[in-house]
Amino acid sequence: MTEPRGHTAQSQRRTPRGRWTPGWRVGLLLALAAAVALWGVLGPDEASGLAVLKAQRALLVAWYQDVPWQLRAGFFVLYVLLATLSVPGISVFTVAAGAVFGLGWGVLLVSFASTVGATLSFWLSRYLLADWLRARMGPRVMAVRAHVEREGAFYLLSLRLMPVVPFGVINLLMGLTTMRTRTFYAVSQIGMLASTVVFVSAGQQLGSIQNASEALQPGMLGALLGLGLLVALLPKIAKRVLELLRQRKLLAPWRSQRPRQFDTNLVVIGAGAGGLVSAYIAAAAQAKVTLIEARALGGDCLHYGCVPSKALIQSAKVAHQVRTAAQFGVQPPALALDAPALDWPALMARIARVIASIAPHDSAERYTALGVDVLQGHAKITSPWTVDVTRPDHSVQRIRTRSIVIAAGAQPVVPDLPGLHEVEFATSDTLWAQLALCSSLPQRIVVLGGGPIGCELGQAFARLGANVTLVEAGPRLLAREDEDVSVLVQTALQADGVRVLCAHSALRCDRTGAEKTITVRSAATGLEHVLAFDLLICAVGRRARLTDYGLEEMGIKVERTVPTNAYLQTVFPSIYAAGDVAGPYQLTHAAAHQAWYATVNALFGDFKRFAADYRHLPATTFVAPEVARVGLNEQEAQAQGVRYEVTRFDLADLDRALTDAGSTPPTGFVKVLTVPGKDRILGATIVAPQAGDMLAEYVLAMRHGLGLKAILGTVHAYPTFAEANKYAAGAWQRAHVPKRLLGLARVFHAWRRG
Repeated sequence: MTEPRGHTAQSQRRTPRGRWTPGWRVGLLLALAAAVALWGVLGPDEASGLAVLKAQRALLVAWYQDVPWQLRAGFFVLYVLLATLSVPGISVFTVAAGAVFGLGWGVLLVSFASTVGATLSFWLSRYLLADWLRARMGPRVMAVRAHVEREGAFYLLSLRLMPVVPFGVINLLMGLTTMRTRTFYAVSQIGMLASTVVFVSAGQQLGSIQNASEALQPGMLGALLGLGLLVALLPKIAKRVLELLRQRKLLAPWRSQRPRQFDTNLVVIGAGAGGLVSAYIAAAAQAKVTLIEARALGGDCLHYGCVPSKALIQSAKVAHQVRTAAQFGVQPPALALDAPALDWPALMARIARVIASIAPHDSAERYTALGVDVLQGHAKITSPWTVDVTRPDHSVQRIRTRSIVIAAGAQPVVPDLPGLHEVEFATSDTLWAQLALCSSLPQRIVVLGGGPIGCELGQAFARLGANVTLVEAGPRLLAREDEDVSVLVQTALQADGVRVLCAHSALRCDRTGAEKTITVRSAATGLEHVLAFDLLICAVGRRARLTDYGLEEMGIKVERTVPTNAYLQTVFPSIYAAGDVAGPYQLTHAAAHQAWYATVNALFGDFKRFAADYRHLPATTFVAPEVARVGLNEQEAQAQGVRYEVTRFDLADLDRALTDAGSTPPTGFVKVLTVPGKDRILGATIVAPQAGDMLAEYVLAMRHGLGLKAILGTVHAYPTFAEANKYAAGAWQRAHVPKRLLGLARVFHAWRRG
């Protein structure tokens, strides 16, 4: 019952850049392979090459005196070829240049030949070997590209100056970046000059060295390494100096307002997910912290988002189970299975109880006990070090603080739709108050927006018995997910009774007496449809709360979010942002994640700063089945030009999914993206009843550099949904077992049978 199962891994390859036709590429590859093979047979190793050079030095010098230009030209061409192919042993030729041509001509020939060869190798990497190199050196490529984007030519120069880094590897990796050829050539010409002089100089003392590496004496090696490290740090130092100068200029008008003493170490604006974590961390670090909230502590997640919506989804799940109970052999005698009795006031009371049960975790009493000074009121930043708090009694309290963290959250986007404000629409913030005033479930519901919020609410209300129409302007639901995920989710919503209208744009809202309607138009046919509703929910997105916090007056330009650097610091060094106001992720756990970085940097950034890391950030959409993802999915990998293999395991083959299914087969899957030929995980997408919980295994594996082999080697309890992760890993393993090895195993076992 626990045998390996799953689908074979499939490779997705990106078309290489450049103008090389397949025929030219194959021919050139064969020629290069032949050249490398010939050098491997005839080319000397370092020690024997130096021995030959010592023995034949007199002959070579005499030859050079007879035909100097011919020998220089031949040496130049040969060196360019060897540098292009990045073959081992090229250091022998560098030493030979000094032994035969002397310091001047030797440095001149090697400097230009090595740079030309490096540039040709750079071109080969970019136009010929790109796919193969990305598959072989995927993590290194991404790291180098990130360095080049941040530091530009300085990064290449630092690598050139450090002879411990193989020059051939540098050429190949740089070819996969966006660096211009002329920049690569110029930096290489300058950066390799120092080591060229050292090796050529060693050639003049040929008799005293036994191998080329002896040219780098400890003192010289240390000097080159020090120079390389200095150049590597130079962009960071220069960037930091420029940043300090910019900050000094920016703070100049505020210098007179800088307090000599501070009331607190940190002021946190907003007591949602990000603000609460920020205050908690600051208090745990023994800093004096003030937490300011204009509304209720706990923020949107507790009062309007995660908590009430998940409570509603659970009630909808129970209603769905009652409706489908007959599939499991259960027939409640007093209940009509096609229409479960819905006690709407009791359902809303349950949601209120759930919120009340969680609220103490986020209460002022709890945080006051932790040492946080909690203030109720509206905060406004009046200088980089002062915050004015308008209290409920309209009094104003000024707080002097060393640092500020803005964690004000987000609010729903209200579309500019004619007639919308005349039909009493709801957003995710106002929905729950409107529902609490209803004596029963609204029967006709229109949801605008096919993102996570729209899909979750639309399915939940349909499962509770409402007639739901979901309108999405884009071509499919959950546009950030892969298309197969969107198709499965749309099928699930339609099976629960949701009418899904993708590629339909809302035109206007109308009201005639008590009747409210919305008109939508199909992008495919151009036809208009009039939808009558009792409740209209606008779920077209959320934007950061940025107004009336003093940001504009401070000169902080805000659009969709507050601009921050990698350390979540705004243009003012004492002001940080976290959560929805910083973006780009509108997730509760992302806000908490950012809050750690913002708080630690705000408190200790003068001594040590930490750049926010989003590489392993999970996300879950709580439809049925759930959709959970971490890392890259297929459409993101293709957009970024990342080569990958995809391994998929369908829940239809999972024992636990079969035990929980009714009369229809289970749907859903685990899809894992890996580096081609390797088990390193690039991303995972799960569509399953407990996908959010199942995803944690992949988040942990990616965070700690574990591959699919580690997941395959982990014992999973039977029967559980988590076994699907193991079976996906098993499918990858079967796809990568060498066929030759299987053939040998077959022969071995046949021999053992006699």
